[in-house]
Amino acid sequence: MGGAESTPEAPSPFLSKPWRDIDWGDNQRALQYVKDYKPQTEGQKLRILLHGPVGAGKSSFINSVQSVLKGRIYKQALAGSSGDAASFTKEYTTYKIRKEGQRSFYPFVFNDIMGLEVKGVLVDDIKLALRGRVKDDYTFNPVSKLSEGDQFYNNSPTDNDKVHVLVCVFPGHTVANIQDDVVQKIVEIRKEASDLGIPQLVIITKIDEVCPEIKEDVKNVYKLKKVKATMEEFSVKVGIPMNCIFPVKNYHEEIDLNHDIDSLILSSLKGMIDAGDEFLDELSQ
Repeated sequence: MGGAESTPEAPSPFLSKPWRDIDWGDNQRALQYVKDYKPQTEGQKLRILLHGPVGAGKSSFINSVQSVLKGRIYKQALAGSSGDAASFTKEYTTYKIRKEGQRSFYPFVFNDIMGLEVKGVLVDDIKLALRGRVKDDYTFNPVSKLSEGDQFYNNSPTDNDKVHVLVCVFPGHTVANIQDDVVQKIVEIRKEASDLGIPQLVIITKIDEVCPEIKEDVKNVYKLKKVKATMEEFSVKVGIPMNCIFPVKNYHEEIDLNHDIDSLILSSLKGMIDAGDEFLDELSQ
């Protein structure tokens, strides 16, 4: 008599080897690179514009960058909870990061905008922001775009007012269910940025909600088949190459810094600085 049939083993969620290398926990070199960065043109600021759906983690990413650079959990950009149905960010705000122990600021700034939900920021307003036409404190109107003559319309934008890096922030666990209208908005924004020559990157956030193995160890991110497949799926949908997409775990629940979370944040930040600096070089020429 034959024995009971054996149950086939479930396929491993892991790849045979990591598909991207990163210096986990050893962040001193990357941190020093960011601290030493300086645009070639005196007084130039590298402006990084974050956009994406509500709850993607745009404000949380800004806070996470500040936390890494300051060496402690920091909260300057007000962030909503993951359960918020409407965008927490209502105004166009520039976030500067002060260097520790100095009166000076880092030569890069972030702009956070209203989410891309149905009653969110208009694509036309993002197009104006790319061109430096939107002044700080402008309150986004989901039914009417900013127009010339408005007090928040910048008639004479300088190079410092214009955007030098466009970053789409998107939660990894929702990539499979991304709505067509959101994809259309992202693609339309990308086209405008491409016409202006602005480099474009993607941050895939909430990676710990994509795979439980990341909750166990953040260093698993580049070993997991599902994370890579998620990034590849988003790459195909919006047309951004894989080497411009960075998975990130924002600081959200933590009260202390984690070196491996820092590694992912610094990796993405370095990518933004490199892309933006190349664009600034082209502008100066």
